[in-house]
Amino acid sequence: MSNHYRIVRIDSITPEIFAAFSRLLPQLSSSAPPLTYDYLSRVISSPHNYVFVAEASADSDILGTLTLTTAPTITGVRAHIEDVVVDSAARGRGVGSALIMEAVRIANSHELRAMSVDLTSRPERVEANQLYQKLGFQKRGTNVYRYVGLDS
Repeated sequence: MSNHYRIVRIDSITPEIFAAFSRLLPQLSSSAPPLTYDYLSRVISSPHNYVFVAEASADSDILGTLTLTTAPTITGVRAHIEDVVVDSAARGRGVGSALIMEAVRIANSHELRAMSVDLTSRPERVEANQLYQKLGFQKRGTNVYRYVGLDS
């Protein structure tokens, strides 16, 4: 299997981008609401988001995606990696590693100077958790809480 792909930041939505995200989202979450064109456009155009895709060099097929979110806080810019998904047919080729390391590079760039880069992953995602640790992420001794009273 070839490792020929490039990491590209997406700055606008196209029907092809929407189709690729719609194809990949179920591989990330079975409970996520259906993606809409307008919502994906809002995510991509947000000044606090950096949306990356891994494109196959030969045909520009999208192999995976990642969203880097940033938040300026009183203590500095915080960056968080979200929605990392690599197509099941492209796993094991370094796509996830390349996406993550590009996000880390951008977070550490002169433009952002993030104080930290965090991500979360469910414990049952054993391979993903191993990858994150291999790439230099350390498990933190913190609790993550989610308020469950929001109207959906």
